[in-house]
Amino acid sequence: MKGVVFTGDRNLELRDFPDPTPGPGEVVLEIKASGMCGSDLHVYREPANPEGSEAGGIARVQGVIAGHEPCGIVAAVGSGVSEREATIGQRVMDHHYDGCGTCKHCRGGWTQMCLEGATVYGTGGNGGHAHYMKVPAHTLVPLPDELSFETGAAISCGTGTAWGALKRLNLQGGETLAIFGQGPVGLSATQLAVAMGARVIALDVSPERRKMAEDFGADVVIDALSNDPVEAIRDLTHGEGAHKTLDCSSAPQARAAAVRAARSWGTACFVGERGDVRLDVSPDLLRRQITLVGSWTFSKQGQAECAEFVADRKIAVDKLFTHRWKLEEAEEAYKLFDTQTTGKAVILPG
Repeated sequence: MKGVVFTGDRNLELRDFPDPTPGPGEVVLEIKASGMCGSDLHVYREPANPEGSEAGGIARVQGVIAGHEPCGIVAAVGSGVSEREATIGQRVMDHHYDGCGTCKHCRGGWTQMCLEGATVYGTGGNGGHAHYMKVPAHTLVPLPDELSFETGAAISCGTGTAWGALKRLNLQGGETLAIFGQGPVGLSATQLAVAMGARVIALDVSPERRKMAEDFGADVVIDALSNDPVEAIRDLTHGEGAHKTLDCSSAPQARAAAVRAARSWGTACFVGERGDVRLDVSPDLLRRQITLVGSWTFSKQGQAECAEFVADRKIAVDKLFTHRWKLEEAEEAYKLFDTQTTGKAVILPG
């Protein structure tokens, strides 16, 4: 089979791999949709490093198949896998991490926080940008019949990450939420927060992404380049600021603005990966009693809950996708996605 491999310096190759065979406790998925995530761009842009790398305890292995938003059907089952875990033809997503399985984080469904170190499929193990993918059976998450494979791919990281952040914020209906950055995660947060009954203020520098946020139900859309985000949000909230704020951009200025745009006793959440932020601790945090939290993706249980919420509320997650690509079009797909002006993109191995 063919699989997409990031080779560094914004290059990739479509390489030949043997079709996977499941071992004990494993299954092989026939990939129907493999989402392209903003965090893929970090690896795509990195300088070539033949020895691999490690960040935050997560190992990266050179030459693995990319793609950590896999969704498809179970094509083969290894020994020791019960029918309760997986059956041939079952529609599934994948919680794209594996760990020791016995530490407190693994037992709680937070495998990515494994105390022994986690494998992330798509960087540390073969991912979903291929026709087939081998994973442990315990990583599977059922895909509700009402949802498309593309929606399942989105929930497998981007939309699921937005869900996890809104849960960390403990967002309540009727609250005002300001979302900085309307890339795939920010747009997902807009969709989900609107469905939860929040008043959403969406901010981005891209007119295309602001238009999508408006279409997804944001109450107010702000051009973060032409306006002072903090003042604009205060003007919309009787001078107080938003109840909750969420930064999905990773931009240092947006992160600082997210903290400053939260009202006293409010909560700000960072979900965008990498980068830094500079805050003046006393006025920005202490003297306004601000709670600042970080959110890293979601648990296996959270992924299932997100899928159920999307199905029950009939949220049109498929509308996140502005581009759909064949496997052999991966090079063109990532060049466009790298501009960060589009909505979400997905590879359909076909």
